[in-house]
Amino acid sequence: MTAALLPTSAAATDASDYAVLKRRIQEAGLLDKQPAFYLRSIAFKLIGLALCVALFVLYHPLWLVALNSVVVAFIFGQLGFQLHDSGHRQMFERSRLNVIVGLLTANLGLGMSYGWWVDKHNRHHANPNSEDLDPDIGPGVIAYSQVQALSSKGLGRFIAKYQAFFFFPLLFLLGFSMHYRSVQFLVSRRSKYRVPELVLLASFWLLYIGFFVLVLGPLPALLAILIQQCCGGCYMALVFAPNHKGMPQIEAGTNLSFLVRQVVTSRNVKPHPLTDVWYGALNYQIEHHLFPTLPRNQMAKAHEIVRAFCEEHGIPYYETSLVQSYREILGFLHEVGAPLRNGQRTPVAIEL
Repeated sequence: MTAALLPTSAAATDASDYAVLKRRIQEAGLLDKQPAFYLRSIAFKLIGLALCVALFVLYHPLWLVALNSVVVAFIFGQLGFQLHDSGHRQMFERSRLNVIVGLLTANLGLGMSYGWWVDKHNRHHANPNSEDLDPDIGPGVIAYSQVQALSSKGLGRFIAKYQAFFFFPLLFLLGFSMHYRSVQFLVSRRSKYRVPELVLLASFWLLYIGFFVLVLGPLPALLAILIQQCCGGCYMALVFAPNHKGMPQIEAGTNLSFLVRQVVTSRNVKPHPLTDVWYGALNYQIEHHLFPTLPRNQMAKAHEIVRAFCEEHGIPYYETSLVQSYREILGFLHEVGAPLRNGQRTPVAIEL
């Protein structure tokens, strides 16, 4: 996507327009921290996790172990949102408190590096859907451009050719990938909190594996861990995929204002109380990208202000249903793999 494809008014939007929008959000009190909300949220998740632990200890039928593992996967997904919000300093005025919650949630609660997540996610926020700078659409198992698809080799090339069909099955592997990349990050790069991260990460795996083996025995423990990791990773991927996948990608050198860049590269999923809980309010992706420190429980109010502002200024604001968002993602991925299926060796333009 280039600025030439935008309405003239949107392409001309500058920093002063964002300042006007931000002032409206501030005057509504939406950027104020919400510590009470987040403390309640943390308490509910801890209570839910404690009940699941008690169920594992008291009852051992395999069907119940499997079902309980799925529930734990959901709670871990909710903890992922907690990590996300702490990383954006949404919770507390004091930065240190946000970091503490982030470290405990990520490393001790999820077995994932807080430093890795923040580094990767901040780079994404700075350059959403940038072909060269956004790590979320960089080279990997899934190809997000025809150049990536045509550059793939071996098994990766076969997957890229039919990636729309492989997309959902591959989501079950995301949890394992995040654990691997966390360790890789802490080993190869200097994290600001490297020592506490390593200690907390080692503690997680010792407690996590040790608990399941001691309480359930080796084979049921393996079943519980596999179900939890696969379902937890899939849940997180299902939440994050609609945010930007299949939305316009920004070519290197394209000159767009911060406001326009964040809006046109993001997709909102229509709000509903259940949807908001399932997505951890990340279905308000446009609002989140415009105001990363905006607390989760203020997203719905910000949504009305931002949508009205974009209409005033002719900025494309895209919102769709949950089901339609996945249709668009699959259609985009299928189109990216088209050159491989057609035997082409050079990229062709994709109309978005």
